[in-house]
Amino acid sequence: MVREQYITTTQEDGVPKAAPDYIYMIGIYGWRKRCLYLFVLLLIVILVVNFALTIWILRVMWFNSMGMGHLQVHADGLRLEGESEFLFPLYAQEIHSREDSSLLMHSSENVTIVPRNENGQVTGSLSVGPGQVESMSQYLNITSNNDKMLFTADQNKAVVGADKLRITGPEGALFEHSVETPLVKTDPLKNILLESPTRFLSMEAPKGVYIKALAGNVEAVSNENVLLQTDGMLLLYAETVRMQSLRTGTAGVAGPGRQEQYEVCVCPSGKLYISRASMSSTCHRNQDC
Repeated sequence: MVREQYITTTQEDGVPKAAPDYIYMIGIYGWRKRCLYLFVLLLIVILVVNFALTIWILRVMWFNSMGMGHLQVHADGLRLEGESEFLFPLYAQEIHSREDSSLLMHSSENVTIVPRNENGQVTGSLSVGPGQVESMSQYLNITSNNDKMLFTADQNKAVVGADKLRITGPEGALFEHSVETPLVKTDPLKNILLESPTRFLSMEAPKGVYIKALAGNVEAVSNENVLLQTDGMLLLYAETVRMQSLRTGTAGVAGPGRQEQYEVCVCPSGKLYISRASMSSTCHRNQDC
């Protein structure tokens, strides 16, 4: 509220002369004034609260000149110290740990890595779950630390490039189809068993099959027949070759419905031949060495 009174003076007597009272009401009064003060007070409170929340967020998130907490921003990327939790997918071109520590990815469900091409299409995936590891790709390649191929696989074949493939299972290895290998052997002082419980076991090679036992026996057991078929020579290299439980033939006259009987003879060189059986051995009479 402003009240002004204009007082005039005269030069003649110097006695001030009272002017008429004129009152000008300028400003906001009443409830409007109280609302204005209340609004200004509310703005001050909101400003103080916002400033306090900003300081609190800066302290909690550990903002500094280099970044945010353990997350540091560099010219070549981001550096994260300690453990961090990502609630949503993480997109990055390269992730690596420090030189003196390992990189650990931990999840309560699974860890999935999905690469995409320039069109956004998924080209493969690697998922590590609590009970299994699943990989989807056109080509799988595993190498050693010196860049030597250990295992490769695609939709047509799988290749093991290790110097020695060792199978340590108590029941060995199960192959549902054919196996191609230049050598099959076992550790010293242990037996090796090639078995087909319900079907047949076949070993083929264009230049022959070589079976050798440095100590012990070589046994071929079958419920039906054991066939040794070759276009060349069958070589049994041993000090003693025994053919037990062979039937002994008796002499007989060949005729209708009857077949001649033969005996197996062995040359000094190891060659086998047959001779017509008689009451006694006829090998010495029909030598075909």
